[in-house]
Amino acid sequence: MSAKKPIILVTNDDGISAKGIRSLFNAVKNFGDIYVVAPDSPQSGMGHAITINYPLRISKVDFFEDSVAFSCSGTPVDCVKLGIYEVMKEKPDLIVSGINHGANTSTNVLYSGTMSAAVEGAMENIPSIGFSLCNFDSDADFSVAQLVVKQLVEKVLQNGMPEGVCLNVNIPDVSEENFKGIKVCHQAKAFWEDSFDKRLDQFGKPYFWLTGHFLNQEKTNDTDLYWIDKGYASIVPTQFDMTSYKALKELENWKL
Repeated sequence: MSAKKPIILVTNDDGISAKGIRSLFNAVKNFGDIYVVAPDSPQSGMGHAITINYPLRISKVDFFEDSVAFSCSGTPVDCVKLGIYEVMKEKPDLIVSGINHGANTSTNVLYSGTMSAAVEGAMENIPSIGFSLCNFDSDADFSVAQLVVKQLVEKVLQNGMPEGVCLNVNIPDVSEENFKGIKVCHQAKAFWEDSFDKRLDQFGKPYFWLTGHFLNQEKTNDTDLYWIDKGYASIVPTQFDMTSYKALKELENWKL
C-alpha cells in the first residue's frame, strides 16, 4: 500500500493572482495534495486581522492546475480558517504562506499578513512556514526563493515542527550564483520610525499617507537582517505566545 500524500494548504497576503503565490505553488506541488485559499485582493499589512463585520465569500478558481483553489474575500487568517474548516474540512499536514513580495524581517512580522497566516497555522498545531523575498517588484525573480522553499518543505515534512511554532523565512534578492545558503537566527531589534505625508484633497481637507524609515538598532551577527545582508536566507522560529517570561519574574516581586 502506498503512503498517503501530505496535504498542503497554500495561502498568501498579496492576493491569489500574485506571482509569489504561483511560485510557491510550483515549488510545493510535487510534495503532496495541494489546496490553495488566498485573498482575492492584496492584504498586505493586515497582521492577524479577521473578518467579523462582513460576510466572507469564496470563489473557485481554475488556474492552479489540478489543485483545489479558491479566492477569498477576507484576510490571510480568514483564508487559513476557511481552508481548514470549510474547504478541506480537515487539518492539513503543512501550511505554507507567501512567497511575499517584500521582506518580513524583524518586527515587520507583527504587521505581516503572510506571517499571520503561518502563525494561525501554529495556533492550530499545524506545521507552518511563511516565505518572503526581499524584493517588492510584482515581477521579481523567485528562483532562489523556490530553492529555499523546496529544501525547507522537505525538511519539515520529514522532521515535523515544535508545537506552537512556525518559521519566518526571508530570502535575499540575489542570483543563484550569489546565494550563500540558509541560517537559523533570531529577529533583529529594528523598528519603523514613522512619519506621515500630509496632503489636501480637492475640498481642502487633509489626508495622510504613512511613511517612515526602518532603523536597525541591533548590529550583532546573528540576526535575520545581518544574514540577509550577507546573501543568506534567514529562518526565525516564531511563536504566538507573546508572554514576557523575564518580566513575569520581575512582576512577581511586586507582591500584588
